[in-house]
Amino acid sequence: MYDIIYIGGGLNYAGAVVAAKYGLKVALIETSLDQLGGVCLHKGCIPSKMFLYYADTLRQSKADVFDGNIMLDMQVLSEKKSKLIENAGRSIRAQCKDVELIEGKGRIIAPHEVEVEGKIYKAEHIVIGTGSSAFIPDGIVYDAKAIITSSEVLELKKLPKEIAIYGNGAIALEMASFFASSGVKVTLISRGETLLNKSHPFIQSAMLKEMEKLGVIYLKKHVIVSAKNTKKGVYITFEDGTSAYYEQMLVATGRKPTTDVIAIDEIVVNRGIETDAFFETTLAKHYAIGDCNGKVQLAHAARAQVLNVTMQIVGKDPKKLDLDHVVKFIHTLPMSYATVGQSKDMLEKNSTVFKESVVTLDNFASYGFRHSINGAMMVYADEEGLILGAEILASDAEEHIAPIAMALAGEMNALSASQTIMAHPTFSEALERAYSRLG
Repeated sequence: MYDIIYIGGGLNYAGAVVAAKYGLKVALIETSLDQLGGVCLHKGCIPSKMFLYYADTLRQSKADVFDGNIMLDMQVLSEKKSKLIENAGRSIRAQCKDVELIEGKGRIIAPHEVEVEGKIYKAEHIVIGTGSSAFIPDGIVYDAKAIITSSEVLELKKLPKEIAIYGNGAIALEMASFFASSGVKVTLISRGETLLNKSHPFIQSAMLKEMEKLGVIYLKKHVIVSAKNTKKGVYITFEDGTSAYYEQMLVATGRKPTTDVIAIDEIVVNRGIETDAFFETTLAKHYAIGDCNGKVQLAHAARAQVLNVTMQIVGKDPKKLDLDHVVKFIHTLPMSYATVGQSKDMLEKNSTVFKESVVTLDNFASYGFRHSINGAMMVYADEEGLILGAEILASDAEEHIAPIAMALAGEMNALSASQTIMAHPTFSEALERAYSRLG
């Protein structure tokens, strides 16, 4: 009998480590212990950002101030990635020294009971963190070779000459940036009209310009009805009756919550595992955190959720998390997109009265050599000047958004925030200017 069983070894492990430090008897169940740390570490945000870091160096080397050509050695990059993941994995294992690690697929078969490979484990509290998996639309014959998902794209040892990417979310845009910057011919295929369709209209237009500057071919309003590997390449047929061949295809049409851990009726599953605002499922003392609850599919959101749940269990009475305050970003090249709090789209849909301050980065001397001519910062506030949220398109936008996230957590108004004297020359000066216009 355990105090807590955590199912899923992604960011769930952070909660298990903390619970063990409080002296609780804790077990962590993971299908494959060599994947401890989850998708983010092994097949997601860590290796993808590493790939993008080196691809950006390659992109910058093509500027006219450099002479000569360099190429990306995917074999060496793959080895560096594996070493990075191996070192991080060892660190996680060390942190879990007081946690009982159980390998196998866990299923909740009764309240407070988890079955793993025919053996039953019991706990007063169960925390589910089983993550998500790639969603593959009907008609696409996924083979993990010619037609791949995010699980395989970061395992490539050799770059294709051309690739079709289906989707317009984070994975699609980041990998389009990576491949295009690395010299691969990229066709980005989208069901929709625009990129980042929930972002500020200026950012939608700017992101398209940036993709086109990288050489990405953008096919909007193209729904794929079938795709399969053939001797001539991946054959794709579109809803309008047209078709095309591509050497390889990356399916990046979103991720679906992994919910097959639930084998009882007491826990309700809809789009994800249903929970309340404190991540408790419809069965008391059973919780679901991270991607599997369908709220926010981000590693740092999962970590915040599991720590919140763990603090509840140990009796620390944590505050309710405001998931709107979770920073969201897409690491495209040369600029990335980041947002926190309420975006313009959200505010308008909620009919909220708000003030908007837009500062374009071409007003700052460093925009040229930082490749941010199309960049901008947008900050939103209510009628009294209380900061509601922001959107940023800039190099390192995920870093620039941090002070706005802190301002939201501290319930600051624009006038107070504008008193901060930002460093020069940096893009944070644009944030200072945006605040002052709202104050």
